[in-house]
Amino acid sequence: MAGIYVHVPFCKRACHYCNFHFSVSLKNKNDFIAALLKEISLQQNYLQQEAVDTIYFGGGTPSLLLPQELTAIMHALRANFSISHHAEITLEANPDDINSTQLMAWRQAGINRLSIGIQSFFEEDLQWMNRAHSAAQAAACIPLTRAAGFDNFSIDLIYGSPLLTDEKWQQNVATALALQLPHLSCYALTVEPQTALQKMIEQHKKEPVDPEKQARQFLLLMDWLQAAGYEHYEISNFALPGFRSRHNAAYWAGTKYLGLGPAAHSFDGKNRRWNIANNTLYYQSLLRGELPFEEESLTEVQQLNEYIMTSLRTVEGLDTNIVTSRFGPNAALKIENLSRKYMTSGKMEPVNGRLVLTADLFFAEGF
Repeated sequence: MAGIYVHVPFCKRACHYCNFHFSVSLKNKNDFIAALLKEISLQQNYLQQEAVDTIYFGGGTPSLLLPQELTAIMHALRANFSISHHAEITLEANPDDINSTQLMAWRQAGINRLSIGIQSFFEEDLQWMNRAHSAAQAAACIPLTRAAGFDNFSIDLIYGSPLLTDEKWQQNVATALALQLPHLSCYALTVEPQTALQKMIEQHKKEPVDPEKQARQFLLLMDWLQAAGYEHYEISNFALPGFRSRHNAAYWAGTKYLGLGPAAHSFDGKNRRWNIANNTLYYQSLLRGELPFEEESLTEVQQLNEYIMTSLRTVEGLDTNIVTSRFGPNAALKIENLSRKYMTSGKMEPVNGRLVLTADLFFAEGF
């Protein structure tokens, strides 16, 4: 099974912390749609007819697409790829774009899962981040989503920001739990290079983040969600039984995926490619019938390191049998030898032929 990621490079407003590729101008959206449809056609053989089990619309803000644009993209994907009848098809959406009409249109286009960028239920936090939605919209979008028939959806929350006390963080999580959400993705606020947040911190216009507070709030989060019955199946992700993100889980398992749109990445198991992170050049290249990407072939060492990094993020951990089959018994033996000090200190444990990180690691490292 393979996956497809579609990057929609438009936002209403630039969040201060964001370093993803996007534009706040929608004037070239028609050019983007035309170029994307062309790219879908040109890339129809990339996955070598492998069945597509997940499609993920990310960004940017994919919920800015008009219903007819989303429908056209889905039609092109189905025409050019073998999409599973039970494929998970996710759309990232902002609360201010969610209403009954939009939700119905998304369902008609084939969307069956939403990832909603709430970030906080507090107005002052949203304003501090420069989010486009309000706290009222954050609270209202969940009942609307359920009423439209979406039973599989997720929200994003951010912790560790200067305004977020432990008490407010508990209220954010309690609000999410009261809504009986199937899935939560929770991220520590990161000060990325060349973002507005970094510049404002450097100019002393905003407080810097406190790593100790971030670590404490992460550990509190783990306790609260475990007590509520959520599975902590990846470092930043929590799900009720049966509601893991199949698309993201496939990334961590090293599954093949095709990235479409400017700045999107693809992986065929041994090679990575990434589209140019420039909207205009992306449009121009595709209208000439050219795919605007760069590519690198991963060495065996790079492939092994990638597997180690991604697998240890998950609750299943690193499978030494997979290491043996893909990279040889010497590689598996080396990993087992290197892991002994972490098992001795209680930060890692062996489980049925796998190496799994323990909660003690997060306490010790102040994750």
